[in-house]
Amino acid sequence: MCGICGAIGFSSRKEGELAVRRMLAAIVHRGPDEEAFLDATPVVLGSRRLSIIDLAGGSQPIWNEAGTLAVVYNGEIYNFRELRQQLLGLGHSFRTNSDTEVIVHAYEQWGQTCPAKLRGMFAFAIVEMPQGHNGRPAAVFLARDPLGIKPLYYTKSANTFLFSSEVRSLLASGHVSPDLATESVSAYLLFGSVCEPATMVEGVFSLPPGYSMMVRTGERVEAAAPTPFWNFAETFKSHSIQQRTTNGAGSSRRSTSAVEVRSLLEDAVRKHLIADVPVGVFLSSGVDSTALAALASAIQGDIHTFTVAFPDLEYSEAEIARATAKRLGTDHRELSLSSSEMADRLDEAIGAFDQPSMDGINSYFVSWAARQAGLKVALSGLGSDELFGGYSSFHATSQVARITKMARWFPRPLREFGADALKNSKAYRGSRDAFRKASAAWLDPTALPHPFFFTRALFTTHTVAALLRQDTASWSTTPWAKWLALAADEARSMDAFTQVSWLELRSYLVNTLLRDTDSMSMSHSLEVRVPFLDGPLVEKVLSLPEAIKSDPARPKRLLIEAMGDLLPKEIATQKKRTFTFPWENWLRGKLGDRVASGLQDWSQALKTQFDGRFAMSAFKDFQRGRTTWSRPWSLYVLNEWVKRNLRTEQPGVTEQIRIQPAQVAGSNG
Repeated sequence: MCGICGAIGFSSRKEGELAVRRMLAAIVHRGPDEEAFLDATPVVLGSRRLSIIDLAGGSQPIWNEAGTLAVVYNGEIYNFRELRQQLLGLGHSFRTNSDTEVIVHAYEQWGQTCPAKLRGMFAFAIVEMPQGHNGRPAAVFLARDPLGIKPLYYTKSANTFLFSSEVRSLLASGHVSPDLATESVSAYLLFGSVCEPATMVEGVFSLPPGYSMMVRTGERVEAAAPTPFWNFAETFKSHSIQQRTTNGAGSSRRSTSAVEVRSLLEDAVRKHLIADVPVGVFLSSGVDSTALAALASAIQGDIHTFTVAFPDLEYSEAEIARATAKRLGTDHRELSLSSSEMADRLDEAIGAFDQPSMDGINSYFVSWAARQAGLKVALSGLGSDELFGGYSSFHATSQVARITKMARWFPRPLREFGADALKNSKAYRGSRDAFRKASAAWLDPTALPHPFFFTRALFTTHTVAALLRQDTASWSTTPWAKWLALAADEARSMDAFTQVSWLELRSYLVNTLLRDTDSMSMSHSLEVRVPFLDGPLVEKVLSLPEAIKSDPARPKRLLIEAMGDLLPKEIATQKKRTFTFPWENWLRGKLGDRVASGLQDWSQALKTQFDGRFAMSAFKDFQRGRTTWSRPWSLYVLNEWVKRNLRTEQPGVTEQIRIQPAQVAGSNG
């Protein structure tokens, strides 16, 4: 596990090296164990290493036998031992026992198709040196894992290309102007985080999940458009043809699927435990983390577990987690966190965000607890809700879909008239958020490319459009909207349940949960692994028919049946709880005073987009019980992040550094 960066195209060796040194200094936390540097001007690569596998021999960059290829890499390849044996059989020789070396030989053997062979989480850069160590580099190949567990950001100017594991590392290079990406503001307000492949910095983009790109280093730097190497939508179509020959979901078929899921999850956990350092598990009272802890304990001893406890007992999951840990015999620790302790450490927690988000603070404190115990690796249950149907979006999407379908038959004036009737309907009585989302879908059903996205909205589409003085139709040209539209198009061949799974994976999971987990855990030099997102398990569950996965009376029924003998009854049958901090209570106390003060000091850069009075209005609405805590909190984090990381005032056009990105997925340029 590492942080990587690179500068391509600088004719001055000193300038390229200085840029990479600055970027490396900004990501020391991602790899405090070792720094690596490769100067092959006009290509300069760097990495910071967190040593987990082959502690003595895994130093980067790692070269192939001929010295014509070198790799810097962030992540873990869980099938590296199998690939190593295959590559040895094909004539390759290895100098280390690391998973990193497998990547460079895989590229040597299979070229640009090699990422599809890798099972794990990764972001890497391979430099091609046809004439060997002392020759001129010809190209740099970049790739990111299929689900976006590990990040990779890039920016391109007239004749240079920079990349890094963090946005703020690119800012530290001295070659990226710290300007607000105004197109990303609408996505943040809509969803509470920045949406792939955009970032909050103008001209900086994310390499999308499951994509790779080639950067040529001839007389000019030529960055090709990112292209996908993993396309599950096509795989699903072939599965669907097979499944149409079998109807229903009888008990025998469900049981068979449960056995298959159990086997795949056991294998995933076994592979995610591979490390030359101790491994822990984030443990709550839920099915997901309990399943991981139970499997991990059965596979190997000396498993550490961690739980965050709160004085607010209605939010605390400590008691159940404690009982689970005792039953499993894990080395269990609890971090007790009060409102005052949270407030005392708020600045450092906010400072850990690589991009602003309404989520992530919980990951910061759990990761801190794990690192304090001396761990470098922890397993997380992320991905289970997306695959097995743990979110309310799985039933809410069908409701919103009916509304959008009906709305298309009525002109806008009639829809506005009907909005009042919807407000008084029994279906949404007592749920302000549900009404807001349903109303937004009714008023402008084409504002977002799929009904699902309305269920994930933070602020509604018409609120955001009015606030930013935009037409929702204008969003369709933005990189983030094109990414969502692409995901929606890929989902069309899937059944209703799998559509929601796919859209959760391609939006909320990658844009919020995985990104926040990466930045917050790595700020503490902790690697978080996610067994539920293991490739074979993901593809298997996504390919199963809806009838096997969907049970409105028992969310995540398939997972519970698969784990039946290892889950205590009180956990298997309890109502789903979301692991969250007691924000509702905290923001009505001293922490609320802190947030209100921050919102009153509104960033100059954000003032060009919307007035800070909107943020204060959202906070007052929360205090009056008219909206959830997540709205004012998301605005507070956005404002603090912009003030810390971006230009105080937006420059005029003539002052701006013009950065033209390589074509991103789903965009025209």
